[in-house]
Amino acid sequence: MIRGWYIGASGMNAEQNRLDAIANNLANVDTTGYKRDVSVSKNFSQLLLRRTQSDGIITTSLGSYDVAPIVGTIDLGVETNELYTDFEQGSFKVTDTKTDMALASEGFFVVQTPDGERFTRNGSFVLGKEGILMTKDGYPVLGENGPIALADDKFYVNEDGMIYTQDENVLVDRFKIVRFDNERYLKKQGESMWNSNQYSGDYHIAEGDERPRMVQGYIETSNVNVVNEMVRMIEVNRAYEANQKSVQSQDSMMDTLWNRVAQVNI
Repeated sequence: MIRGWYIGASGMNAEQNRLDAIANNLANVDTTGYKRDVSVSKNFSQLLLRRTQSDGIITTSLGSYDVAPIVGTIDLGVETNELYTDFEQGSFKVTDTKTDMALASEGFFVVQTPDGERFTRNGSFVLGKEGILMTKDGYPVLGENGPIALADDKFYVNEDGMIYTQDENVLVDRFKIVRFDNERYLKKQGESMWNSNQYSGDYHIAEGDERPRMVQGYIETSNVNVVNEMVRMIEVNRAYEANQKSVQSQDSMMDTLWNRVAQVNI
């Protein structure tokens, strides 16, 4: 029965983690370039039950065998295995702002932060006082030649990310767009940015068919579907309540057992 408590409690913990991920998704439904989190659960390792009264191994001329036969297995509940990011493409929103950019496929903008290069899908940029293209948090956006410097907002960007002055049609720079071999392992850093690690691998410049099409005057909205997330929230609440009732039932059975044992002993 005590094991039943732990199994029910492990289910409650797993559902709590799912609920946290869903709540975070709903809180960022209007965040530009946000990608929804998904909580994945797995079973704990099963216990192999053997008889304890006949412990030992007998050796014969034909080999050896265990005299404690296997009774069976018992499940020990679930645990949260990982929290990964779903990089499904979000829809585009028209802004008609020259400094707003959107990527029409997989890939990331690169921004310079005090902690090094970070990666984002949030293309809602602004032109800083010194003419540097920046995120709204003040981090410079990188081109292939470094921070992108512009004289004014009179520029245009083609689908390959080439930046041209609108008056003289002079090439300024090209957006640094990168890809990773294992993008699902990128770590969220806050402020719509990700960081690489040993599991995602180092980035490489996206070229050819791997390079996403860039669209100026648009931003990519969050890929969170409010209706789907609300349905998942209802599922989580029901699963949590089911595990909670399981724990309560186990507790009631244990209470009955101890009361009867006490009466017998008296």
